[in-house]
Amino acid sequence: MSRIFFRLLLALAIVSPALVQAETVGHVDTAFKFIGRNHQVVVEAFDDPRVEGVACYVSRARTGGIKGSLGLAEDTADASVACRQVGEISFSGPLREQEEVFSQSASILFKKVRIVRMVDAKRNTLVYLVYSDKLIEGSPQNNVTAVPVPPSIPIPLR
Repeated sequence: MSRIFFRLLLALAIVSPALVQAETVGHVDTAFKFIGRNHQVVVEAFDDPRVEGVACYVSRARTGGIKGSLGLAEDTADASVACRQVGEISFSGPLREQEEVFSQSASILFKKVRIVRMVDAKRNTLVYLVYSDKLIEGSPQNNVTAVPVPPSIPIPLR
């Protein structure tokens, strides 16, 4: 039985998109909580896993208090993303027209903040969309940013 479970986990790891972990750049407190950490807006950074030379910065609300400190609170759907060229752009291989590049839990169960990279081939531009989803009811709140790729570097598509 444990072999089957191990093989299932291995298969899921292979099929899952190559998501990255964000590094915390900083945070600001938005509301004081007497017990537990304060409510915060956190800024995190990550490099696009398939596009060398592009970094994204995500700001999102993080709930404090006792529940937030224990990881039991549900964060709001408020998030923003800004992606920028931070070096020479190169690709590790062909890109999908749309691919999730970042996902982070926003509650103990079923709610995630996600970032999807889309390719605008006509304009040779990478478009990044941040949104929050929930198993039963997601949120229409979203934010978008774009990174134009120099015309001399065509974006390879699958």
